[in-house]
Amino acid sequence: MTDTRGAAGQSGRVRGTEQRAPEAKEQQGKGRRGKGQDGKARPSRSGGDGGESAEATAAPGTRRPGGRTARTRAAVRDAVLSGLADHGYPGLTVEYVADHSGVHKTTLYRRWGGLEGMVADALDMAGEDTWTAPDTGSLEGDLRELAREVVDSFTDEATAAAPTAFIAAAFQSERAAKALHAFYAERFSRCEAVVARAVERGETAPDIDPAALVRAVSAPLLLRVFITREPIDTALADQSAAAAVAAARAGAFTRR
Repeated sequence: MTDTRGAAGQSGRVRGTEQRAPEAKEQQGKGRRGKGQDGKARPSRSGGDGGESAEATAAPGTRRPGGRTARTRAAVRDAVLSGLADHGYPGLTVEYVADHSGVHKTTLYRRWGGLEGMVADALDMAGEDTWTAPDTGSLEGDLRELAREVVDSFTDEATAAAPTAFIAAAFQSERAAKALHAFYAERFSRCEAVVARAVERGETAPDIDPAALVRAVSAPLLLRVFITREPIDTALADQSAAAAVAAARAGAFTRR
């Protein structure tokens, strides 16, 4: 549920950026494409006035998913994740993203506006995954699986870097904070199915607040990770789930 690994590939690891995005080649070729043998300016292949193609100027995510824009966006996303993991938000620079993505700084500023836009877009991409809430056949089983996902996300060094960096960035960037809020709001909405199934099975009252219940599952775990800096494990995850179920049955999460 808290997993931002959609921004880092299925394995949860920050993908490398060895393949440089096509934007870099485009930028390198601009100076050689200005005039023909007759000395007159030639139009670009895109039909423009020698500038960039329409695809290069499109906003992130507005072109076909498998097109050049998607590849460029992914390259920038990977560079942002790598930089956040290695240097944190204060140490992340546009120069770093440009060097590690192969996308020219001019393009980065034009399409993302700066670091805040790049971080926010990386979070948006994380929310574009196909994650679904678990369906174990019981409310406690589903919540237990959600809690264990939180533990897995923050105890494995390979997967913890991205979500930790995003959360840290949200404390220093208003735009990143809004993107993080949107990411979790979407996650909570996907968890509504857990409560809906529980209501159908008669495990809880129909007027329960799904988001409040899910927050109650993850809150004790995130408190330890980010506030008290204590370790978390599967046993604590199961305890958090059981406590949330008991509170739900007592009416603690009834909509007011």
